[in-house]
Amino acid sequence: MNSSLARRGGLLAAVVASFVLAGAAPASAAPGDGSAYGVKVDVTLLGQPAVHVGPLAAANTAGPTTNTLASAAVPGVLTAGVIATEAKRDDNSGAVTAKATTADVGLPLLKAALGTVGVKTVEAVCTATQAGVKGSSTLVDAKLGSIGTVDANPAPNTQVKVGIAGINIATIILNEQIKNNDGSLTVNAIHVKLLGGVVGSLGAGDVIVSSATCGPAAPPMPLASGAGLWIGLGLLGAVALPVGTRIYRRRSARA
Repeated sequence: MNSSLARRGGLLAAVVASFVLAGAAPASAAPGDGSAYGVKVDVTLLGQPAVHVGPLAAANTAGPTTNTLASAAVPGVLTAGVIATEAKRDDNSGAVTAKATTADVGLPLLKAALGTVGVKTVEAVCTATQAGVKGSSTLVDAKLGSIGTVDANPAPNTQVKVGIAGINIATIILNEQIKNNDGSLTVNAIHVKLLGGVVGSLGAGDVIVSSATCGPAAPPMPLASGAGLWIGLGLLGAVALPVGTRIYRRRSARA
């Protein structure tokens, strides 16, 4: 009889151990992710070698979570002052936030078509929570040459066509918001797309200023960490205690 009780006790211990080990795995395969950068240039101008710069001052939830750069310059394409970025995750709530801010931006790339293009501050922000993912862009004192000023908070995916002699050679996308296949959202405050292959083209490629990507949010409070662990062990105790009590009572009755 004692041997039977021992086997039952061993089985109970195995069930408890397997429950705890199963709870050690996060609820999802990967936690929430976020990233940001200040400037990225990938262009080929007419008659010149390809130019690939950046992403500059990149930050990521995996680290570094913050980054800065004093200034940036790509001759004939872009100038920028201080860049500051951050990408952080709250492990308790699963929320992800990312932000990129670039100061004193100039785009000499577009001078032939628009004249002087400059923005005092270019900022992209995104947040991912259990309710969903959202983003926004802010352009402080933005002047697009002959096009004039633009809204400080342009609507998502606002497009400005750039042309020479009536021919469209580029598109400026303000507050570009891209929903990625994995559920995350990318916000590019300014995205200049050069349309190569047309008459009068400046070249081909992309210039992005201030970019942030978020989400989707991670599951809040994994069972195997912090308060989640104690909650899980409390539930386990509530299940295991009656079983142990029954075994003890049977054993006492037959002693």
